[in-house]
Amino acid sequence: MTETRQVVYVVEDDDAVRDSLELLLKSDGKAVRTYENANVFLKDYSDDMAGCIVLDIRMPGMDGMELQKKLNEKHSLLPIIFVTGHGDVPMAVDAMKEGAVDFIQKPYREEALLEKIESALEKDREQRKTLGEKQEIVRRIKTLTPRESEIMERMIAGQANKVIAIELEISQRTVEIHRSRVMHKMGTHSLAHLVRMVLSVKDLID
Repeated sequence: MTETRQVVYVVEDDDAVRDSLELLLKSDGKAVRTYENANVFLKDYSDDMAGCIVLDIRMPGMDGMELQKKLNEKHSLLPIIFVTGHGDVPMAVDAMKEGAVDFIQKPYREEALLEKIESALEKDREQRKTLGEKQEIVRRIKTLTPRESEIMERMIAGQANKVIAIELEISQRTVEIHRSRVMHKMGTHSLAHLVRMVLSVKDLID
């Protein structure tokens, strides 16, 4: 599977700052896309974007925190680094409580910003790897027949084969066959592993 290209998305209303950030990031070998305000970025946003956002906290119209809220509503995975003025630190702390990964104060050292961006890109890679693994588990769950799904739920709840057989009014041998098929389709030989797999995607299948 081809890895999605990571891009640093710069959302900054100051033309000079935006241009200098673009130059800095390109000189560091980063793919970069710039936006003059939050609304323009929001129109361009899609779920398959990978990378991180460098976001000015104070902008005319929709500010950085409002954009963060909109992205949270869309369940965006893109890590956000806020760029703040001295008086905006309390706002930046609030933004981090809402999920931003970091903030940096103006004026900032270019090296410090690049370090924060590299850290955010690594977080993005980790998040997308985890999401990919979860999506594979969901795909496997969807291959189960209704009866196999029912058996799996009872397995996860800790029911013994004999109990499952009695409650579903089927033979214990039939339960064993379904159980074997569940383990095969889910790609595991361990009940404990199966439980962990299913619990890890509860938020995606509920």
